[in-house]
Amino acid sequence: MKGNLGNMMKQVQQMQAKMAEIQAELEQMEVEGTSGGGMVKVIVNGKQEIISIAIDPEVVDKDEIEMLQDLIVAAINQAKEKAQAIQAEQMSAITGGLNLPGLNLPF
Repeated sequence: MKGNLGNMMKQVQQMQAKMAEIQAELEQMEVEGTSGGGMVKVIVNGKQEIISIAIDPEVVDKDEIEMLQDLIVAAINQAKEKAQAIQAEQMSAITGGLNLPGLNLPF
């Protein structure tokens, strides 16, 4: 039993190291979300921080500011969802889909 526990601890340490490596890679990624047929584009990084927002000049109309705000929110949410999906996929590949207590996994 002692050998099994030692092997399990070694596997957990390897998994933690691999997860840290993937987390660092994820932080470098950038994901684009769009809305309004591409009229609003938002870039989000792996930490789900907004990197940039691009707005097509055709959308900017002072009478349509509420619609513009809705388009921005939709694009941000889409980009964040994509980033979360990529993160969950990468982490799942390491853990085999297991949600191990104490590892604070994002799924």
